[in-house]
Amino acid sequence: MQSTSRRAFLTGRRLAQTPWQAFCQAMRSVEGTFFEFDMPDGPGAARLVPAQASGVHQARLLCEKHGVVLALDEVQHAARLDDHPVLWVDPGRNLSRCEPLEPGSSQWFVQPGCLLGELEAAGFTQFSDLPCHISVASWLADRVLCDWPVGETHRSGLLHAAVMLSDGQTVSLGPFGEDNRKPLEGARLQQLIPALFRLATSEHASACRATQRWPARYRVDALLPAAGQTINLAHLLLGHGGDLGWVEWLVLDQQLAQPEPELPYAERYNSSRAARDGLAGPAGELDASVKSLFDPEQRFPHPGQDL
Repeated sequence: MQSTSRRAFLTGRRLAQTPWQAFCQAMRSVEGTFFEFDMPDGPGAARLVPAQASGVHQARLLCEKHGVVLALDEVQHAARLDDHPVLWVDPGRNLSRCEPLEPGSSQWFVQPGCLLGELEAAGFTQFSDLPCHISVASWLADRVLCDWPVGETHRSGLLHAAVMLSDGQTVSLGPFGEDNRKPLEGARLQQLIPALFRLATSEHASACRATQRWPARYRVDALLPAAGQTINLAHLLLGHGGDLGWVEWLVLDQQLAQPEPELPYAERYNSSRAARDGLAGPAGELDASVKSLFDPEQRFPHPGQDL
């Protein structure tokens, strides 16, 4: 009978995998392009370009299992993740559909990998002054590019959005007015939306709503629209920084969309705006509450670490 020590000598002893090594090995089963960055002294970082939308769901499960943060790639204001293992996900060209909902419609179905140059070519002239290589996902997440005046998030042209939350559920967000009788689908939405409306009626939201430019990271003013405009829950994702979820698709309306905010670049959103307006406390409380509602498991980047 062969001893275990001799068997190990003949076959070679398998070294114990670190959690990061186990994660990378599991990620190679996800269809797409996976690349591990060479970071010998860091916690681990890798990049995924999924072959199909389901690959992001697989990646989220593996991130949850191995304690890895899932972050949208190429976001200008992405969180610093030097102390956390991170998977950067680039929607890539496999998730870049861009087509009208029906022939002749001004409403277009758009996947996150679609480029702004492609939208401009399709007739979305509001993107003509923005770099053509920016993806729709990056545009939507960028707080500088989505710095609409308070209560005027409708100018983005965003009608609907589907977002994968940190628990893996995909929820659809869109108009939510008196004429909208569609019930909220699923327990997650039934809990999330009433809680967001309570936030919108809080003293913190009222203080932020009184300014000309929204001082918080997350657009709670989407629930406090200007007179004559309808509440749209999808607008909560404008400038979300990649912190709240993974956006799977959008519906944009050519007739509603307007050019990016007319504001000198130096005056666009940055994390010091709230402090300059004397609203660091209210804005911070709003941001923490929104983040905890969308991402209680902390699967996506932490908002307090961005620029």
